Amino acid sequence: MRSVILKPTPRCGGCQLPPRWCTCAALEPVRCPLGIDLLIHSREQFRPSSTGNLISRVFPEARRHVWSQHVKPAAADVVTPGRDTWILHPHGGPPPPGLAAAQVQVVLLDGAWHETSDMARAVAGWGRLVSLPLEGTSRFWLRAKQEGRRFSTAEALLHLLDVFGLEAARDALRLQFDLHVYAHLRARGRLEPAADFLKDSVLPTRCPETIARLQARRPNEAATPAAR
Repeated sequence: MRSVILKPTPRCGGCQLPPRWCTCAALEPVRCPLGIDLLIHSREQFRPSSTGNLISRVFPEARRHVWSQHVKPAAADVVTPGRDTWILHPHGGPPPPGLAAAQVQVVLLDGAWHETSDMARAVAGWGRLVSLPLEGTSRFWLRAKQEGRRFSTAEALLHLLDVFGLEAARDALRLQFDLHVYAHLRARGRLEPAADFLKDSVLPTRCPETIARLQARRPNEAATPAAR
C-alpha cells in the first residue's frame, strides 16, 4: 500500500495531497450563516486525511483554533457573544429546538477519539454539549476505527447543516467530503475500496471530469491492469 503520510512527497498546500491527486480545482467555497469554529488537535492539523482541514477549505469563514497539551485556547478566544454555543460530542444532550442557524455557533472537536474526549471535558463549560442522532455507518474510510457512533468531524457537520435546512452548504460539503475520501483512497493505492466508495457517491454525476483525471493512468502504469 502506498502511504501519502510517511513518504516525503511534495504536497499541495490546500488539500495536502500529492500533486497527482490534488482536488483543489474542484473546490467551490461557500458561505454559511451557522457560526463554525474548529478546535483542532495539534496532531490532527498535520494529518492529510483530517476533515477539519477540509471544513476550513469549504467554509473560509470558519475559524480554526489549535489545541495542544501545552497551549489551549481560552473560551474568550472561541465563544462568539450573541450566539448559542453548541459543542458537538456524542456524550451531549439533544440540540435545543427553535433556534435558527444564524443564532448558533457550533464548536467542532477535531482529532482522534481519545483526543476529542479530553477536549470535550476541558471545554464543557463553554456552552451546550450537543449530541446529534447520527445513524448508519460512517463513510470516512480513511481511518481504521470509525465503528459505532464514531463519525468524522465533517459527517457531524453535514448532519447539523441538514438539521438547519442549509441545503447548499450541506451539498457543497458532501461533494468535497466524498472527493476527499475518494482521492485519498486512490492516492494510497486502495483501488478496490475507492471503486466501492464511488458506487454510493455523488461524485460521478457532480464532478465527472475530476474523477476521470484521478482515474487516468500515468505512463508508467501502462503495463498494470486498468484501475477502476
